[in-house]
Amino acid sequence: MVASLPPSLETAEQVEQVVLVSPEGEPTGWLPKTLTHHARTLLHLGFSCYVVDDDGRVLLTRRAHDKATFPGVWTNSFCGHPAPGEPVANAARRRARDELGATLGWVRLVLPEFRYRAEMDGVVEHELCPVVVAGLADGGRLDPDPREVDGLEWVEWDHFTVQVSAGWFVVSPWCVEQVEQLTALGPDPLQWPEADAARLPAALRPPHTPTP
Repeated sequence: MVASLPPSLETAEQVEQVVLVSPEGEPTGWLPKTLTHHARTLLHLGFSCYVVDDDGRVLLTRRAHDKATFPGVWTNSFCGHPAPGEPVANAARRRARDELGATLGWVRLVLPEFRYRAEMDGVVEHELCPVVVAGLADGGRLDPDPREVDGLEWVEWDHFTVQVSAGWFVVSPWCVEQVEQLTALGPDPLQWPEADAARLPAALRPPHTPTP
């Protein structure tokens, strides 16, 4: 059974939770992350982040081989799920610490309306998944959790987009779709324009006080 949304973020943080949403982006409930992904995954909130260095290179990661979804697959810097009531930038900062042992500096929303559905080995990802780009603070320190990340690589964005488009670099299906949309924003990730937060799914818009 799908639980109703908890009354506060404090309650939500007791267990990692995923916000379920309607196709229009309205919150409809929540589930523990451990119960979310399977053959009939319900539409839910996620996000993707592309970490960029001062030269405009993008950090790619290979998902750990023990992950429940898309194990061992190269993808964008990291992904995650906003907790009920959590702004997407806050979720990105939290997940950067958890997955990469990294501290984010600036975070900028670039694709507020991205959504996708993908399947691997009978397990489905089905998300409203805004995309953010971010820079590292703390001297760019990275200390990835091996339970989450099995490899790191900094890539030149223009070379990467050509490789993905040609199928020479196999990455996650959501990353393939995101690359196509991000390329339309311009050739330099550092210059991608900030999107209007009003275009986010309703469950992610301020003031971040979700109701069933």
